[in-house]
Parts: sequence; C-alpha cells; structure tokens
Amino acid sequence: MLDLKLDTSGDFYTRKFQPTPEEDKLILNMGPQHPSTHGVLRIILEIDGEYILRAEPVLGYVHRMQEKMAEVKTYVQYLPNMGRVDYLHALAWNWAYVGAVEKLMGLEVPERAEYIRVITCELNRINSHLLWWGAYLLDLGAFTPIMYAFADREIVMDILQRITGSRLTYCYYRFGGVSADIDQKFIDDTKEFCKYMRSRFPMYKDLVTDNIILRKRVEDIGHISLETCRKYGATGPVLRGSGKSYDVRRAEPYSVYDRFDFEIPVYNTRDAFARYLVRMDEMEQSLRIIEQALDSLPGGDYIHPKVPKILKPPKGEVYFAVEGARGKIGIHLVSDGSKNPYRLKLRSPSFSNLSLFRDVARGTLLADAVSILGSLDLVIPEIDR
Repeated sequence: MLDLKLDTSGDFYTRKFQPTPEEDKLILNMGPQHPSTHGVLRIILEIDGEYILRAEPVLGYVHRMQEKMAEVKTYVQYLPNMGRVDYLHALAWNWAYVGAVEKLMGLEVPERAEYIRVITCELNRINSHLLWWGAYLLDLGAFTPIMYAFADREIVMDILQRITGSRLTYCYYRFGGVSADIDQKFIDDTKEFCKYMRSRFPMYKDLVTDNIILRKRVEDIGHISLETCRKYGATGPVLRGSGKSYDVRRAEPYSVYDRFDFEIPVYNTRDAFARYLVRMDEMEQSLRIIEQALDSLPGGDYIHPKVPKILKPPKGEVYFAVEGARGKIGIHLVSDGSKNPYRLKLRSPSFSNLSLFRDVARGTLLADAVSILGSLDLVIPEIDR
C-alpha cells in the first residue's frame, strides 16, 4: 500500500513512496470525454486506492496541423486560424501572429490601432478568465457561479461583436492595424461595463472566494514550485501563482503597454488557490488598463494606409510574443520571400502548463487531480494545435 509522508519543513511538499505491489495498482482513464478535461484530453492514471502514482497526459485527439496549414496559405488566408487555436483568448493569438508579420516587414501600426488592440485584447482576457472561473467551479461541484460568469460574459461578447462581427473566434486584427474602427457607442458601453464589472467582484468574493467549501478544495492543493515552472516553461497565472512576477506586457513590452499603470498579481503559496487569486486580480488590472486606454485614446487611422494587398515579407525569421490569458504566446515565423510563410512555430502556454501536471499530480488524491488540472486553465486545441 502507499505510504504517503508529507514534509512541510521546506518550501514545498516532498513525497516519499514505498513500493506498491502490482496487484494493488489500478489503471484509470480520465478522459478523453471526461467533463473536467474540457475537450478531448486523456490522462492515464495509475492509482493505489485514492492516491495517484502516475499521471500520463495523452494528446493529439484534436490535432489539426495548424503549423503545417500556414505553409499552404497566404499570410492573409491564415489569419482566421489564430482564432481557432485558443478560442477563449483569440485576440491574443491574432495579435501574436500579426505582430510577428509586422515585425518582419517593419510595418508601423498607427497609434490609434495600438490602443484599440489593447482595449479589445483586455476585454477578451476578462472574458477568458470569467469562463475559466465558472467552469473551474463547475468541475469542483458548484453550479451557480457559471451562470453568473456567462451572464457577465454576454455583455463583453455584445460589445466585441459590434466591431468584430464575432462572439468567440475573433479575427479582428489586421497587418498594420484592425479591420474596423471603434465608435462612441463602443467607448460608452465599455466604460459602463468596467463600472458594472467592479460591482460584481464583491459578490464573487462573498459567494465563492471566501466560501469554505472552495477553500478546502484549493488551499494547499497542487503545489507547484518555481523550479518546476522553470523546468517545464510554465508561464502566465501558473508561474505568477508560484511567486514569479513575469508578464510579457512588462518583461518584453510590446505595443503601448508601457504607457499604462497596472500591477502584476503575484502569490507565493504556489497552490491552486494562488492561481485562482491571480486570475481574479488580473481581471481588475485589465479593467484598469482598459479605462486608461479609453481616456487617452488618440485619433487618426485605425489601419496603416499603405499596407500592400498581397503580402510578401522579405526573407528572414522573427519571433514575437504576447501575454495571453494562459501565459506567453510566441510566434516563430520564417519567410522565404514568397506570399506563404515558409515555416511557422506556435509557442502554446497551455502545452507547457499541462506538461508539469505529471509531476504535480503524483502523490495527490484522485479528487484533487480535478482541482489541480482546472487550476492550470487548459485549452485543448491550443495544446494539440
């Protein structure tokens, strides 16, 4: 049988095991249709009673060859693919791709377009975090919060739909700017949403964050050390929940983010609750950024007036990164001077964040595996690509 010994004298828990007879082990498939895997993620669990001895993620069930598709499409034709990689924060992936092409071409983006990108991307980040919040609590057995989350998300989707024409898989950014300008109604609706959303946070805190049932499911569960994050390249709320203040918007500033005053939420407890708190705080910081961007929104063009109709970037390669809801999104683009990308490599934060689950889940209770997995905020099509 399993002998689980917890040593809390160090910075994080250490686990020691005695060999378990083979006849006492059980292989259990979690997924690929399990609700808490949010897609078609399969995890092979080797368990002894209620304790996990081994957790092996199995990927590829929704692999669509996104990187290979780039080689047979023009730069413009490939744009809609980005909204299908991470459908929850599609605008961040839009931005990473157009940013890489703009960097390779030396294409200047009008200042107004940069502000519009910031506003819409932060609205999309809030939308992503709201869906994670509702779905995570649903995984843990609470049904009511997801109703509140989706009601609030509807407001954001209504705002973004007016200018993007879409409600989820956005394809709004263009090389050199955005596809359409924002109007006064968009500005007024967005400001009203910021006020409304702030009024919701106290209710979220009372209903969920301070709820003892949630606390028992997330506190001291799924400890992820800073070294583990470095080992697997984890970024975003997972890394910041382990005590490291790394955010691409500050560490590798892009666009006009360096003009805004906002904080990077960081927690040092390294458990699932820390990752929960990071995302809750990030929504407040996104509201701060949006309000500042709206107050200082410049006039001018919303797209560069001299963007060529057929893009043929010069030969070369470039890397461009942005901060997505799940962490660092990176695009490595190689051009041979033709109208199609020669090579495209997508750096997916969900892939890196999932990779550490194997180490973190070992020695935990089976019920806690759902809590740990949900705290990583995975989007499976982003992992499989």
